[in-house]
Parts: sequence; C-alpha cells; structure tokens
Amino acid sequence: MIPEEHKNSYVFRISLVATLGGLLFGYDTAVISGTVSALNWYFVIPRGLPETAANSLLGFTVSGALLGCILGGAIGGVMGNALGRKKALILSAILFVITSLGAAMPELGFAPVGEGGAGVLTQFIIYRMIGGVGVGMASLLSPLYISEIAPPEKRGRLVSYNQLAIIIGMLLIFFVNYYISLQGNDAWINLVGWRWMFASELVPALLFLFLMILIPESPRWLVMKGREEKARGVLNRINDEQTTQRVIGEIRASFTLKEGRLFSYGPKLILIGVLLAVFQQFVGINVVLYYGPEIFKNIGSGTNFALLQTIVIGAVNLLFTIVAINTVDRFGRKPLQIAGALIMAVAMLALGFVFLSSNMGLFALLCMILFMAGFSFSWGPVVWVLIAEIFPNMIRGKAMSVAVAAMWISNYLISWTFPMLDRSSVLTEAFHHGFAYCLYGLMALLASVFMWRWVPETKGKTLEQMQNLWEKS
Repeated sequence: MIPEEHKNSYVFRISLVATLGGLLFGYDTAVISGTVSALNWYFVIPRGLPETAANSLLGFTVSGALLGCILGGAIGGVMGNALGRKKALILSAILFVITSLGAAMPELGFAPVGEGGAGVLTQFIIYRMIGGVGVGMASLLSPLYISEIAPPEKRGRLVSYNQLAIIIGMLLIFFVNYYISLQGNDAWINLVGWRWMFASELVPALLFLFLMILIPESPRWLVMKGREEKARGVLNRINDEQTTQRVIGEIRASFTLKEGRLFSYGPKLILIGVLLAVFQQFVGINVVLYYGPEIFKNIGSGTNFALLQTIVIGAVNLLFTIVAINTVDRFGRKPLQIAGALIMAVAMLALGFVFLSSNMGLFALLCMILFMAGFSFSWGPVVWVLIAEIFPNMIRGKAMSVAVAAMWISNYLISWTFPMLDRSSVLTEAFHHGFAYCLYGLMALLASVFMWRWVPETKGKTLEQMQNLWEKS
C-alpha cells in the first residue's frame, strides 16, 4: 500500500508539471508588455500611417498572438480528446519553442537577421500566432488535466496552482524584460533588446517539453477511451483501491448517461461558461498586463522605471493569487468572485477619474495595485477552477473549448481596441486617458451581478456530482 504522503506528493508533482503550461501562458502573453514601444518604433512608425490606422496596427501587432490563442482554445478540447491531454500539452510545448525563436528573428528565411525592418511584420505576427495556438491549448488543457487527476477535496487548490504558474510566468518575464532593458538605452531596446525578450521564452519552453514526457495520461481520458486498467494504475497512485473502484465506476457511468452533444445539458450551462470567460477579460486585466509600462509612461515614468513598476504589479498579482489558493476551497468560489469584482470596479473607476483629473502619481499606482489584488484573488484563478468544474464529463472538452475560445476572443478585442481608446486624440482631450478604465470598471460591476445571480457554487462537489446538478436543472 502506498503511504498517504506519497500519494499527495505524487499528485502535487504531476500537477506542478502540468502548470508549466500555465507558466508559459503567462510568459508568452506578458512578454509583449516590455516590447510595445519597440514594436511601434520598428514595425509601425516607418509606415507613416494616419493616427487611427497606426494605433489600430499597433494594437493588432501587440494582440496578434491572441488570434492564435482563439484557435488554440477552440481546438484544445478536440485535440485533448483525440490525442489525450498529455500529448496535446506536448504539442503546445513544441509550439512555444517555435514562437520563441520565430518572434525573436522573424527575418529567418527572408532577410539577414536585423535587416528585415517593417517588411517582416507579417512574419512576426505569424510566429506570435503560432505561440498563441500553444497558449490557447495550454490554457484549456493544463487546468483540465489537473481537474481530472486531482481528488475533489484538493481540486480547487491544485487547479489554482495553474493560475499561480501563469502569474509566476508573468512576473518572471517582467524581471527578464527589466534586466534586458538595463543592458542598453531606448534606441538599443528598439533595435535589439526586444528580440532578446522574445528569445528568452526558449528556456521554459524546452523544460516544459521535457517534463511533460514523464507524467501519466489523465485517468478520465483513459476511461473514455476504454483503457480502464491503465486508468486504474494512475488512480491507485492517488487513492486507495476502494476509492479508485468507485471513481472509475462514476467516470464510466458519466460517459454513458449522455451522448455528449454540446447542448446536452441546455444552453444556459454553455452561456455561463462563456460569460465567465468574457467577464474575466472585459474587466481590463490584460490591458494592465500587456500595456502596463505604457500606462505608467502616461503617468510620467521613464522606460526603466515603468518596467520596474510593472514588476510591482506582478508581485501583487502573485501575492494575492496565493491568497486565492489558500481560500478557494475554504470560502468557496462565489464569495471570492463577487468580492473581487466589486474591488476591481472601485479600482478601475477610481483610476479613470485619476486620469480625468490629471492628478497622476502615487494614487494612480495604488489604484492599479488595488485592481490587481482584486483580480488575483478572484477572477484570475477562480474562473479557471469554475470552468474546469462546472461542465459534465461528456461535454467538458467541447464546452471548455467554447469558453476558452470566448475568453481569447474577448482578450483580443480588449487588447486590440485599447490603443485606439487610449491614444485617440479626441478621447485623450476629453478624458485624459481615463475613458477605457471607466468602461472596464462598469464591466466589473456587471460581472459581480452575473456571478451572484447565475453561477452555482461548485466547492466540494465531484465532477460527476456537477453533472447530476445540471441534469436536475
């Protein structure tokens, strides 16, 4: 018999490997924050476009990877069902390796490195999209894998580790970007430094690829494919034999109750999953993450100090994600979500009025910190827990694909439109860069109402019990 502490250690270790997909999710999406000015200088300004067209192109360049994320999120469930959760995550790791090299050297095969100029913008965006596919797949498959292998009493905490890994990935690249920025002046960053920022992703990508080969397949996927003995071997390393037998029986039964059509349990369930994902983005989180240095420059900071302030925001993100991990299974999902949404609403509305009054400085930074704290103990990690929990077994892969694709579409819309809202001379003259933040604050208020009225509590329920809940509904 395997000792209990060894079982706990085993679950933790394989969950930790899966969370490297989350770390690369954070790393790949946040690396852009240190490069926005450089990409504008290298790819956009030489084209001599009018203001609106230039701002739109910059937004598209920054958010281009998110188009790949939409595709990756949409196909992640299908790939996870066809190949298995493990092999699909290995595929995403390969895509991370490709994007780290391609985004750093988009001229490869077209021109000598460093001499492509604005002419290789298309190649740059394509390489970023390839990485985006990997991010989209990992954003779905990492929490899905963990939710399917973790015992119910540990699931919320272990799935939250994936969000913690996302935050660590973001904080790591904030440090890397800051370190690289110290190696030269703004002109050097615009010409060379941004390449090193993208190339740095190669190290965690290769680590993820190697470690994924070593972990087992999801037992629920193995049962779905009729490989029960192999699933039993995995589950026996996590549970006692009696629990393993019961879990396999529940999994088997859950796959025979429904045919697995997307709307088998009604459209409301799918809509809840989609709105959870949409509101997570419409509160403006990725504006803070992708454009943080640019926001701080609007406040009056220089390039290096703006990147340093971004590290502060990343540290707050990490700290309060740890708070979520330690409270999500104690207080439940709904209380954290509602409280976080209200805090974000206050912070964003206050930030909007700070810009509107042109009263920059410490208070603006405090608003950003408050917003990040509110997001990090609620809608950051808890949405992923809910999306991994609320869908029944037979539709989980498909339904999570729809929800994750909706999340990336929302992310793209927010990231693409922010430069147009923030850099518009008309809106800047009227609102002093504050319009977008007021808009995001109103979205956070709507998110709190949605969470209160529509979303059920999933704390302590097995994945099969959630299926019963929706069948009764």
